Amino acid sequence: MPFAILYGIITAIRNSLYNWRFLKEKKFSIHTIGVGNLAVGGAGKTPLVEYLIKLLLPEEPKLATLSRGYKRKTRGFILADNNSTAEDIGDEPLMYKYKYNVEVAVDANRPNGVKKLLSLTVPPKIILLDDVFQHRAIKCGLNIMVSDFNNLYFNDNMLPAGTLRESKKGASRADIIIISKTPERTSPIEMRNIIKDIHPKAHQKVFFSYIKYGELFSISNAKDKIDTLKDLFRFRIIAFTGIANAEPMLNYLKEYAAEVKHLPFNDHQEYTPKHLEGIDRYYHSIQGGNKLLVTTEKDLMRLKNTSIWHIAERMNIFVLPIEITFKEKEEEFNNLILKYVRTNRIHHQKYM
Repeated sequence: MPFAILYGIITAIRNSLYNWRFLKEKKFSIHTIGVGNLAVGGAGKTPLVEYLIKLLLPEEPKLATLSRGYKRKTRGFILADNNSTAEDIGDEPLMYKYKYNVEVAVDANRPNGVKKLLSLTVPPKIILLDDVFQHRAIKCGLNIMVSDFNNLYFNDNMLPAGTLRESKKGASRADIIIISKTPERTSPIEMRNIIKDIHPKAHQKVFFSYIKYGELFSISNAKDKIDTLKDLFRFRIIAFTGIANAEPMLNYLKEYAAEVKHLPFNDHQEYTPKHLEGIDRYYHSIQGGNKLLVTTEKDLMRLKNTSIWHIAERMNIFVLPIEITFKEKEEEFNNLILKYVRTNRIHHQKYM
């Protein structure tokens, strides 16, 4: 706790310097939507960015994402292309490129990254900035903060006593607060009580989202799928994951599969041939048939590394895709986002 207090003082001073304008926030004349959270770990930012991509692409095809490219082995600004790997740009940015073929860039210096994107021959009209809430050097036109239902920010403490990267007061900078991974059986009364605890400001909107899983598909043939409701009960599953929080995925699989075992790896694990050999060995050590290896879409991006893909595609690996949907008020959320991107930023400071 003493270290948490010290860390809190340091981050408070930094935020005050931005609030008092001793440090400057860079604004841009295009639409910028920032997605982030107060805590470390998997709050569900990635599926939200995907949701926004799918919502906005029909509205504006000139769409780009900008991330720092966590765990990549490169530096500076990189614009993804069809040959990019997770080592080049990170697993999450690679997934955006792989699934949606939008402009995807990485740069730890977010203002520089936006400038580089705007210097392209065909510059984007909308930029989605992933994991940017603490990056005060850039001022996004719209800020979305995500908080995990199972670790709500207002009940948390500063690092290292808790998981917060800054004081819970930082939530006041958000225009939209999304409580992610909300259990499907959560009642309206429970949600209203959480909103009371958040005590949103006049300009803030609060929404509740939950994870929705798709059909398992084979990494060697995406058309080879397993119907969860009809067929998954026949299989025993060995799930291997390199993500921050695999519990929701495991709980889902346990609900439908005959048996589920878990091989956990570090978040954003860089897989090697040795890792895959160990996974394969464990898979074959389990007696009997009807068994599957299951992983996540993020892990799939790291398996596509040229040094291991030839091993991975020969293994019986299936991927469990996820997306988010909203408990209620989905149309209201969509309209808020669309209203912002349809508004001329030069003449409007607030879009709510």
